Amino acid sequence: MAYEHLRLERETPINLRHPRKYGGGLQPENPRAYGAELSNKLRDAKSRILDPEQADIGGFDNRKLLKIRLHAGDKSVPPFDAIPGVEIVSQEDEAVVLAFATEEGLAEFERRLASLARDGSVTRKELLYAIEDFDHWTPEDRTGNALREQGFPARAPFTLDIELWPQERQDKRQAMFSAFVAWLQDRGIEKLDALQQPSLVMLRVRCNQQQAELLLRHRDVRTVDLPPRLGVSVQLLMTDINQFPAVDPPSADAPAIAVLDSGLTSGHPLLAAAVGDAQGYLEPHRSVHDAEPWHGTFVGGLALYGDVDNAIQQRQFVPQLRLFSGKVFEDDEQKNQAEFVEKAVEEAVRDLHEQYGCKIFNLSYGDLNKVYDGRHVRGLAYTLDRLTRELGVLFVVPTGNLQSYQLPQDAREQYPNYLFEEQARLLDPATALNALTVGGISLFEATRDAQRYPDTIEDHILARANQPFPLTRRGPSINGAIKPDVVEHAGNFALLRNGAVPHHARRGLGVISLNGGFAAGSPFSEGIGTSYAAPLVAHKAARLLAAVPDATPNLLRALIGAHARWPGACETLLGPGYRSEGRERLLQLIGYGRVDDAALYRSLDNTVTLLAEERIDSDKHHFFELPVPESFWANGRRTREITVALAYSPDVRTTRLDYRRTKLWFNLVVADSLDDVTRAFQRNREEGMGEHSNGRWLSNETRKNGTLQVSRWEFRQVPVRGDKVFVVVTRQDSAWSHDEHRAEAEPYALAVVLADREQANAQLYAQVQAMLQARAQARARARIGGMG
Repeated sequence: MAYEHLRLERETPINLRHPRKYGGGLQPENPRAYGAELSNKLRDAKSRILDPEQADIGGFDNRKLLKIRLHAGDKSVPPFDAIPGVEIVSQEDEAVVLAFATEEGLAEFERRLASLARDGSVTRKELLYAIEDFDHWTPEDRTGNALREQGFPARAPFTLDIELWPQERQDKRQAMFSAFVAWLQDRGIEKLDALQQPSLVMLRVRCNQQQAELLLRHRDVRTVDLPPRLGVSVQLLMTDINQFPAVDPPSADAPAIAVLDSGLTSGHPLLAAAVGDAQGYLEPHRSVHDAEPWHGTFVGGLALYGDVDNAIQQRQFVPQLRLFSGKVFEDDEQKNQAEFVEKAVEEAVRDLHEQYGCKIFNLSYGDLNKVYDGRHVRGLAYTLDRLTRELGVLFVVPTGNLQSYQLPQDAREQYPNYLFEEQARLLDPATALNALTVGGISLFEATRDAQRYPDTIEDHILARANQPFPLTRRGPSINGAIKPDVVEHAGNFALLRNGAVPHHARRGLGVISLNGGFAAGSPFSEGIGTSYAAPLVAHKAARLLAAVPDATPNLLRALIGAHARWPGACETLLGPGYRSEGRERLLQLIGYGRVDDAALYRSLDNTVTLLAEERIDSDKHHFFELPVPESFWANGRRTREITVALAYSPDVRTTRLDYRRTKLWFNLVVADSLDDVTRAFQRNREEGMGEHSNGRWLSNETRKNGTLQVSRWEFRQVPVRGDKVFVVVTRQDSAWSHDEHRAEAEPYALAVVLADREQANAQLYAQVQAMLQARAQARARARIGGMG
C-alpha cells in the first residue's frame, strides 16, 4: 500500500560550534627579507599600474585596481580592507584577490612592507604573509572564455557582453553604472541592454574592434565576452501517431508548473486544456507568437505529462498539473536577441509567481559561450540562485549539450572519455547551486534503420541503455559542488558504419514529446538533448507538490535527491562507485543518479520517507533521532538502507570563490543515546564520534560543497556502536558574512528514507508511524508537565 510521508521532529538540544577565524598565510623564515622582496614587487606593480601604455582607463573614481596574488593554500580572503584606503573588490580564483586602493592605501601598503623589511615585524603582519605578488588586471584577464577562443567577430559592428565589478552598496553600484554609461556614450559605443543586481552588473553593447579594445582596459570592467549562443536543438523529427481525444482540464487546485522557454503553441490539442497562461517577456513586442515555438512546446509537453512516450502507448493523456509559459528567449539561435535572458527570466519568474503562485520553473537553456571555467558562478546561474532564495521557487535546468561537431573522430572508441575534457564542462546556468541541474542518460539503442533492418549493421550507437547521454556535459560546479544533481532520459546518438554523423542517426533514439508545428504534421515529435531531460525532473517535482502540498523548494530538492540512484550500467561503464576514480567520474556525469519514483510520492510498507524542515542559527548543531524500529535490525543478515538528503538555498555573492554565505552539512552517527551524541558534538569536539562510515555511499567531504547533499548507508547487521541512528545538521558561515546576516536563521530541509526491501511482509511504515506517535505523545506530556 501507499501512504503519506511522515514528519520527523528535531530533538531539543542545540549545541554550539566554534567559528573559525582567518589564521594568516605562511610564516616566512626571514621576515625582513620577505618584506624587502614583497616591497620590490609592489613597486614594480605600481609602475605598471601607472604606466600610460598599460594603465587602466576610466573608472567612477580615481582609485587604482590592484591584483594581489596569494600563496597557494587557504582559499579564504584575508581581510585586506582592514588596511585604510583598501577595499576588496573580488576573489577571482584561489590565488587572486582584486582590490580598489587609493593613493593613501598604496602608500600604507608600502609603509607596512618597509617596516617589515626594517624591523621584521609590523601590525597585522599575517595579511602581508598571505601575499605572494602584486600586479594589475590586464586586458587578457578581462577577456572572457568565448572571446578568447573565437576572437572578435569578423563583421563590425558586433555585440559584446560587459560585466562590471559588483558593488554591494547600491549608491556605489549606481555611481559606477552611470559613469560607465556616460563613458560609452563619449566613445560612440551603443548600449543595447543593461542588468543591475547586487552581485551582478552587466551591459550588452554594440561596437567595433577599436572600441572593444578600449573596453578591455576600462578599470571597472570585470570581463568582456561574446553574447549567448543557445544550446537549443530545434531539429525535431516528426513521428506518425494518431490524434487523441479531447483532454479534460486539470483540477483548479492542481500544482502549477511554469516553462521558461521560447514560447508555447498553446492551441495544441494535448496542451490547450491545461494551459493557464502564456506570456512573452522579450522586447520590443513581447509577443508569444513571433515564430512557431517548437522547443518551448516540446519542453512544455514533457513538463506537463512527464513520459509522453508511455502516455501515447497507454492512449491516454490526463494532465495532473496546470501549465504556464513565459517566453524568455528566441527559438531561432540565428536571431539577434538584444535583451539579456537574465532580465527576461527575472521578470517572468516574478510575474508568474505573483499572479499564479508558480513555484516550479523549468528553464531548458544553455549558453554555449559560457562553458564553466572552474572559477566564479555568475550570469544567469547567479540570478537563479538569488531568485530561489528570495522568492522560494525551484528552478530545474539542464547541464547543456556538446554539439555533434565537438565529438572526436573516433567517438565510438573514445566514449565516454571525451565527456571529461574541459570543453565538456557545464554551461551557464547549470552551475547554479540552488537549482536542480539535470544531466542526460540514454534509454534506447536502436535507430529507425536498425529497427527496420534488424539483420544488418548500419548504425553504431554510442551509449547503451542507462549509460550517460553521449552529448551530456559534466560537473562539478564551484568548489567541487556536485553537479548535475540528477539525470534523466535525454536520448542517444549513433554514427553510421563509416563513422559519419548524419542527421537521421538520432531518429528512434530520442525523447518523444509534443510538436509545436502540429498544424502541418503530426502532434508528436522526437528530439535529443539534456533540454528534454530537465522537464522530466521538473514534472516529478511538481507532482510532489500534490503529494506534499506545503513542501518548500528545499524539501522538493531533498526528496528528489533522496530517491535518486546510480544506474548499474553507469557504474559498469565508469567504474565502481566504491573506488575513488569511479566515484569521481560518476558524480561528474550523473550526480546522485536517476530519480526512482516508486516511493517518491508516497511511502510504502517497506520504504518510508521522513520529512523535516527547520531553521538553524550560525555555529549551531541540530539533532534528529531517526525512528528505527527493532524489526529493522532483527532476523539476521540482509540489506537495510538509510538515505539522508539535506537541501538549503543560501545567499550568494559572485565576488568570492566562497560563493555561499552560509554552509550547512550533516553527519549520520550511530550511538547508544542522544546524550552521547550531544556530548560528542559539544562546541565542535566530536571526541571520536565521527560519521558512521561502514556501508556509506558518499562521505561528508565529497558531498558538503553543494546545497543538495545526499548519502546512503547499507547495513547488513546491527552496528557495533549501538542501535540508535542520529542525523546532526551543522551550520558555519563564510568569513565574508556580515554581522546583520549572521543573526538570520537559515532554513533547510531533510528527507530521510528507511528501506527494508529484503524482509518478507515488512511492516516498516506502521512501526515507524507508531514510534513517531509515541514520541509526540511523550513531548506533549513533557510540555504539560513543564507548564505545571
